[in-house]
Amino acid sequence: QVQLVESGGGLVQAGGSLRLSCAASASRYAMGWFRQAPGKEREFVAAVSWSGGSTYYADSVKGRFTCSRDNAKNTVYLQMNSLKPEDTAVYYCAAALSIEARTQETEYAYWGQGTQVTVSS
Repeated sequence: QVQLVESGGGLVQAGGSLRLSCAASASRYAMGWFRQAPGKEREFVAAVSWSGGSTYYADSVKGRFTCSRDNAKNTVYLQMNSLKPEDTAVYYCAAALSIEARTQETEYAYWGQGTQVTVSS
């Protein structure tokens, strides 16, 4: 079992930045970020391989968000810049049963509790 704890969410104005962190209780997992807006299904945002050498992004965040990790701290980050109101959602980090980055929700076995990100216009 892997415990994941997200932090760093909050309220920010459009155009602003936030950095989410996800502390994991174990290593050697590819990690991903997903989000769920009110009334919508959870969607993929970004993923990073265990080595940090590979990353994937949803088209909607490409060029604005950066996913990275510090394996010495067992922590994954999501740097979010140029935030838009449509980025408002609960953001979840997840660990995949793989060292390679994954984009499908079904490939993730462990999930954090989520952190709220609200972007005001």
